[in-house]
Amino acid sequence: MTHKIHEFDRYADVRAALADPALVPEPAAGDGGPAGASVAWLRATVARFSSGEPHRRRRALVEAELARLEPASLRQAAAAGPGGKTRSRVVQILAEALGIPEPGAVAEAVIVVAGAYFGGGDAAADEAVARLVERLVPDLADEAALEAAANRIGLLVQACEATAALVEAAADGGDVPLARVLRESPPVRVMRRIAARTTRVAGREIAEGDVVLLNLATANHAHPVPLTFGAPPRICPGRPHALALADGLSRRPLTPFARLHHQATPLLLPNAWDYASAAALAAQGFAAVGTTSLGVAAAAGLPDGAAATVDATVALARRLGRGSFLFTVDAEGGFSDDVQDVAELAGKLYEAGAAGINLEDGRADGTLAPVGLHAAKIAAVKTAVPALFVNARTDTHWLGLQEEETSTRLAMYEQAGADGVFVPGLSDPDGIAALTSALVVPLNILYTPTGPPLSELAALGVRRVSLGSLLYRRALAAAVATATAIRDGEPTDLRAPTYAEVQRLGVPAGPPRRSM
Repeated sequence: MTHKIHEFDRYADVRAALADPALVPEPAAGDGGPAGASVAWLRATVARFSSGEPHRRRRALVEAELARLEPASLRQAAAAGPGGKTRSRVVQILAEALGIPEPGAVAEAVIVVAGAYFGGGDAAADEAVARLVERLVPDLADEAALEAAANRIGLLVQACEATAALVEAAADGGDVPLARVLRESPPVRVMRRIAARTTRVAGREIAEGDVVLLNLATANHAHPVPLTFGAPPRICPGRPHALALADGLSRRPLTPFARLHHQATPLLLPNAWDYASAAALAAQGFAAVGTTSLGVAAAAGLPDGAAATVDATVALARRLGRGSFLFTVDAEGGFSDDVQDVAELAGKLYEAGAAGINLEDGRADGTLAPVGLHAAKIAAVKTAVPALFVNARTDTHWLGLQEEETSTRLAMYEQAGADGVFVPGLSDPDGIAALTSALVVPLNILYTPTGPPLSELAALGVRRVSLGSLLYRRALAAAVATATAIRDGEPTDLRAPTYAEVQRLGVPAGPPRRSM
């Protein structure tokens, strides 16, 4: 029987095909032959070419392996290690992280296997599979151990091909944001699926056994959220690890402030409103401090979010620049819709000592700025001040407007060059997880006492947690409560820093840390 070949390149059609459980990866031919002895056996045993219950079981094995690997550690290893051919470096880093001995020899064997993985096999590749299995499995009669070993090898082979291709594309792109590289130069340009049963996609009937070719490269150009790593229910489980390796191996330098967003635990960012509050927080060991636009505006008797505090914001940055701590500035929407004005403001803040800037797309009238305009502001700032960390904020959840556009807006902001993205008002764990599974840059969430605790946010993949105006509002409440208690003769807790301790906060402790 002759089966048809169906090709899809429209974004919606490709996404629908990826989500259709009737369309599965092309299964390996035959039973694979003797266990642990050939590429054919490997293909028949890995999650990549499985479906149904075998796929679920084998994918779980891969996910368990990946769960042992912290992406931040992979990035550090990639950035710190010596140079060399990309595919070999990728495999060596992963093998070492997985605890496999002699990663150099493992990389040599994996590269040979990768050459035959998608197109049959040959004697050299079969021998390489056998060597890898012998290294990983003490007892070839242990079927469970063999299956686990096959999927470890499959993980290394996938990294050898797809992750290495992403690293090379990122290197070729120079200063192009990695998010844009993923969209414009996906490491896997075409995915191949087989219909396990008759189904319909985009109004087209696909019979059992038909071949479906999904052109990711073309589809990605039609939508800002790329399908490079697939779509539910088969999103690539190694996505964060591949991105970490690509980022590290591309040798893109990170500032000290940026590095705080690529750690095993999220950066907890308290927000100050004057020099004393910033210095006091830094003295308690916080790695960096942000400013709160509400606190700055209220202290000056001005409205927040109305582009009324540009002078006060720059003046505060200059005061904070006297300190020896890292700080980032909440600059509302840049205080202008002229992108060059926003870029000039960013330059002033950087000259004052700021390590980062927060730019929001919410407006004083309760609407959202056009996504293209906000993306243009981000691009202009990164062009003018490349070393300034741009945290692009969307107020879709904060304002309760166009929440369904959140992922699209964030995708456009990171492709414009944002170093991180911020979604205040979002506290739903499922919503947070959906974003972290799609983003390339770190996600910032606003802490709320009724939302997930820090440990849960970390598990969801959040990399920065801001306190926003909470500290300023609590300070106001404490000041008023203390004054009224004294006035009314009520007991009060008068514990506070001494006069001398506060006085010392005004003396800078050393040179600015921004460029250390």
